This record gives sequence, structure tokens and C-alpha cells, in this order.
Amino acid sequence: MSTNALYTDLSGYYDLMCADIDYQAQSNSVRRLHQIFGSTGKDHLDLACGTGPHVRHFIDFGYNSSGLDINQPMLDMARLRCPEAQFTLQDMCAFKVDEPVDLITCFLYSIHYSGAIDRLKACIASVHKALKVDGVFCFNAVDKHKIDNNSFARHIVEHDGSQFTFSSGWNYCGHGDKQSLRLSIEKTTLDVKQSWEDEHPMVAVDFAELQELLQPYFEVHVFEHDYEKIVPWDKVSGNGIFVCVKI
Repeated sequence: MSTNALYTDLSGYYDLMCADIDYQAQSNSVRRLHQIFGSTGKDHLDLACGTGPHVRHFIDFGYNSSGLDINQPMLDMARLRCPEAQFTLQDMCAFKVDEPVDLITCFLYSIHYSGAIDRLKACIASVHKALKVDGVFCFNAVDKHKIDNNSFARHIVEHDGSQFTFSSGWNYCGHGDKQSLRLSIEKTTLDVKQSWEDEHPMVAVDFAELQELLQPYFEVHVFEHDYEKIVPWDKVSGNGIFVCVKI
């Protein structure tokens, strides 16, 4: 099964897949970062918005939020969750906005879905063009040199008479600009077990390379991947939150 087919066919299970994510804490942390580094403007766009949970929180914070994604079933679910928001079917590496915004976010390491360095560059350029002066671009990323191919995140969810086991982990071969996200989904209903496995192609960068790509467009700040407190990146950990102010 292709990557896009899996993503589409399992759209109804996406929220279960992400059931252990604290969307409120993530959204609130980025709101605080925007208050520190950005303007008082409230126009917000979420890239790769999925089913819209982050958009929901930003609306509740008082933002005029919108979202884009390449997956129509996801957007259909996002519209149900956030009927007051505008959602568009667009590629985050080549998107346009009607009017510039104050804040652009990209959560859940989705910046890596750019897939290749040239497309990542195009994404960064599109974001810069879509932001107002002093606008903020905030996203999280993983450093390719810090990936442990043997490390997997795993959680179990009970839903509608079935048990779902989700696991995911990064994989990097050790060279080049390609990495992947390996996914495994197992569904058990009345002792009948079904399973899906897939590997999503991702762009691989280290943090020095990523900062180099961003710096022609932004003033770049990197923080530890901690949504409870704001701590500068220690230059050792492999996960970070990037806060980029348009210049």
C-alpha cells in the first residue's frame, strides 16, 4: 500500500493514532513564543493541519486561524471540528494565502514531510512570502544525526470494540538527505487481528543545515523540545522547536 493510500484510508483513525499527544500544551507553548517574538496580530495558519486539533486551540485562544493539508478526508474532519475556520487543500511546499498572516505553525515534525531539500527550501520561501513583516514561523524538527533507528514510540487505544496499537519511529541510513517515519498499526477485534505497516519518506537535515536554510529569510531561535517551559536548545539534544521571525 502506498504512503498516500495508507494516510487516506486510515484518516478515520488519525485522532486515535495521535491520542497521546497533548495538543493543548503544544498550542499554548507556541502561543507564548508568538507573544514573545511576534506582534500582537492574531492571523494564524497551520501547515499540515490534519484534522485540525491545533487550529481548534488557537481559535479558542482568540486567533483567526486557518489550516492547509494535502489530504481531503483530513480537511473534512477539520471542518467539523472547527466550522469557523477556513481550510484549503494545498501543498505546504507551494502554498499561497489571500492576505499575509502573523503566525504560521507546523506541528508534529510535519516540516519533514517536505521530502527533499529543494522542497524544504520551497516550503521556507512560501512561508516567508505568506508572513507579515515580523511574522513568526514556528515548527519542530529532528536532527538526522541524533536519530536512533531502534527507538519507537508506542501506545494502545480502545475504540468502538477494538484495540489499536500504534507505533512509530524514525529511520536514517546515516548519510544523505532522506530519512523515513516507520509506522505500524495493529487492530484487534474479538481476537481477529489486522495490521498495517508503512514507511513515510521524509527530508533529513541536521540543525546546522536547517538554520542555514532559514537564515536568509528569518532571525532564527532554537529551543529545547519542551512544551512546558521555554529553554534554549543545548546543542546536544536531537529534537528542537524552531522560532523564526521574518526579516
